[in-house]
Amino acid sequence: MKTYRRNQRKQLASMAWRRISVMFVFLFLATALVAKTLDMQILHSEFFEQQGDARQLRTVAISAHRGDIVDRHGEPFAVSAPVNSVWVNPKVVQDDLASLKSVARLLSIDFISLKEKIKRYSHREFLYLKRHASPELADKVMALNVPGVSLLNEYRRYYPSGEVAAHVVGFSDIDDNGQEGIELAFDDWLKGVPGKKRVIRDRLGRAVADIERIKSAQPGQEIKLSLDKRLQYVTYRTLKAAVLKHDAVAGSAVVLDVRTGEVLAMANLPSFNVNDRKQMRPQATRNRAVTDVFEPGSTMKPFTIAAALESGRWKPFYKVETAPGYMYVKGNKIQDHKNYGDMDVGGVLEKSSNVGISKIALTMDAEQQWSMYQKLGFGVVTGSGFPGEASGQLSLNALTNDFERASLAFGYGVSVTSLQLAHAYSAIAADGVLRPINFLYDEKNANGKLVDGQRVMSIETARAVRKMMKRVVTDKGTGKRAKVANYSVAGKTGTVHKFVAGGYAKDRYLSIFAGMVPADKPELVMVVMIDEPRNGEHYGGEVAAPVFSKVMSGAMRLLDIAPDSVSKNQLMNVGKYTRGRVMTVAGLDHDK
Repeated sequence: MKTYRRNQRKQLASMAWRRISVMFVFLFLATALVAKTLDMQILHSEFFEQQGDARQLRTVAISAHRGDIVDRHGEPFAVSAPVNSVWVNPKVVQDDLASLKSVARLLSIDFISLKEKIKRYSHREFLYLKRHASPELADKVMALNVPGVSLLNEYRRYYPSGEVAAHVVGFSDIDDNGQEGIELAFDDWLKGVPGKKRVIRDRLGRAVADIERIKSAQPGQEIKLSLDKRLQYVTYRTLKAAVLKHDAVAGSAVVLDVRTGEVLAMANLPSFNVNDRKQMRPQATRNRAVTDVFEPGSTMKPFTIAAALESGRWKPFYKVETAPGYMYVKGNKIQDHKNYGDMDVGGVLEKSSNVGISKIALTMDAEQQWSMYQKLGFGVVTGSGFPGEASGQLSLNALTNDFERASLAFGYGVSVTSLQLAHAYSAIAADGVLRPINFLYDEKNANGKLVDGQRVMSIETARAVRKMMKRVVTDKGTGKRAKVANYSVAGKTGTVHKFVAGGYAKDRYLSIFAGMVPADKPELVMVVMIDEPRNGEHYGGEVAAPVFSKVMSGAMRLLDIAPDSVSKNQLMNVGKYTRGRVMTVAGLDHDK
């Protein structure tokens, strides 16, 4: 019995000890828990908050809106619209790549290639899957609820005019950086400054809430071009029709405002749709009117005559003997299409006589001739600031070689761009003042204010040359197809043998026309160049002059420029005009 009681006391003591031990364990755990809580909540709360935030909070970029590009009337050439890009966090998906099969299928991505790419960049937290996805596609991707796949708000560039103004406006890349044209030239103005914000991401890596905006995005500046969108369409459409009609390799056209030097229209063929990057081939994307040089041929003759008049050795009524229709200079033959006999200086332009212009040039001092070309901007860039602008070439050899002097007089041995040639003609149109070329619209010049420029010839010389050039656009002149109904036109045709490796091609030509309207008080200058017409006609008066006529006919209506060559019967139906601009025009059909 005593033994039984002793064992019972031992069992009770053991049970009490176990209870005490368990209580001490629970007490210790509770104390440790309280201590840890105090440590996390009070002593080191800031550290643990930062660790928690690091696992949920992220700082992300806010895309900046790229500035719009508009025409002089505010019509859009380039705009940016918000879009979504699909991206993935490789660290999240690398252990469950199979979950991306459905995403790859929606985005038309090869799944095997996608897996290899994610493994290759497994150390990253960001990888694009699809840039600039359509809203419908983005919604379908997010509806799959694949961990690690999310959307990023960006902007995509759209070009409402497509191919019509592609070469001037240019384009930006997928990251909104300017690549060509105005987009490149004024990239610093157009692109904005991205912002930053802090967001909370869920377990799938998606942003579920904005916490704070650290820095607001600054949108880019709007660029207002000097182009008139209406005139740009007319110019492009007419040039394209001519290139197709004559099966030409290429073509370019430039329209300038004489008073301001602003580029009102500039078109090139072949062109491309800026919204379809698959069409962006080098031969189609370059702005030929600015980057491609060519020999201007007979369109150089008015400048030679201007130099002759400025020298004082020639007057418009002086006679030039061109018989028998050819001449030799330093053993080289220069010839006309036929023997024009004796003619005055204006007749040399009207008939485009190479012999006549050569004789005029060789009577001057070489420096006088070369200096006129130089002052008109040949051999140097126009200063327009357009990317990739070519300077052309004006050889110094003409100062010592008579044959090269004669060749320069009718446009061989010198190379120009369409923009350079239009710029030089604008000096004749502006009574001898060469104004700077500008692709940007200036509100200060909206009311017809003249922009300052550099005088390169006298008023008398410029007007005399214009008067001679009017004879070119008559029934007897080479540019009769450049006529514009009810307006006087001054211009010059040019037909040039194309220079190829080894010399000049006998059956490949450049067809050129340069002119101005209205002739007595010009407001617009236009140059048309058609490269290698291959469908029979090839003379500048046959191929390029009709383009000038159609574009200028449209321009006169669009810009409300008053007719200056109207018959008495028509004048009875015409209302009063303001200075250089039409107030009312009744019963006058410009198309006839």
